[in-house]
Amino acid sequence: MLGLFSACGNKPNPEKEEAYQKAAQCFVADESFYPILDEELFYFNSHRLDTIAVEYLNEQDAVKRLMKQETWLAFTTRQFTDKELKSLQSQKYMPRAIPIAYDGLAIIVNNENPDTCITVKDFARILKGEAKQWADIYPQSKLGTIDVVFDNPLSSTVRWCVDSILDGKEFTNPNIGAVKTSAAVIDYVERHKNSLGIIGSNWLNDKRDTTNVTFKKNITVMGVSRLDSATRVNSWKPYQYYLYNGNYPLIRTIYALLNDPRPSGIPTAFAHYCQLPKGQLIILRSGLLPRTANMNVREVIVNHK
Repeated sequence: MLGLFSACGNKPNPEKEEAYQKAAQCFVADESFYPILDEELFYFNSHRLDTIAVEYLNEQDAVKRLMKQETWLAFTTRQFTDKELKSLQSQKYMPRAIPIAYDGLAIIVNNENPDTCITVKDFARILKGEAKQWADIYPQSKLGTIDVVFDNPLSSTVRWCVDSILDGKEFTNPNIGAVKTSAAVIDYVERHKNSLGIIGSNWLNDKRDTTNVTFKKNITVMGVSRLDSATRVNSWKPYQYYLYNGNYPLIRTIYALLNDPRPSGIPTAFAHYCQLPKGQLIILRSGLLPRTANMNVREVIVNHK
């Protein structure tokens, strides 16, 4: 009798199962992670019968989908807020933020711009609207208005700049705009001499160079300095090693925000794959800094004679 009642009380709920499976079929991610996550996904799916897909959105919409249980996994550059954690935990979920990599926020300019170094302070001045002309930073510049372009107004790039550069204050520069994708930012900067673009560094690497020390040739990546005056000596570009040793000042963490209620679910499996040795090796080869993989650093003396 006890066994019978127990079995009756645990009847499967077809609607609940269908809702879980629908949300488990696809994870979401900020569009700026497209180059790295597409490669992770290719190798992950190639070894499984049950595969998962990805939809690229802006960061805000990605988190909204996760909070509505329309997906169980989202890749962002932030952790859960306290409000989000409490909301999910009140629904008996166990959300967790898994750090998988470090990314450099890259500042890019047109190849015809002779000024290739900038301080964090001057970058903040541009976002605040205190520096609207290139001559406000470089007195000898004749490029006119600084035309700032982001990938998307709701992207992780915009949110990180607001939180980490402006201490939570919104942009006040009227010359700041946004396109739709990181690729569009690169294209815009390539075509406009006075532009300044902000994108994730995983969009920069020339895939033909397996050493990850060659950036795309159609734009210039600026060196960034923490000091009050930027020079070639004290400014750093978002190369992998400068993310590793902390020289590059604009570093952000990439998180897998996971809310999968099933420990054996495919969203959980993919999130953990990204932090396992194979997944971390893919990140290493992409030019980003893996969270846990070991890095071999060698000093090289270059003889110019």
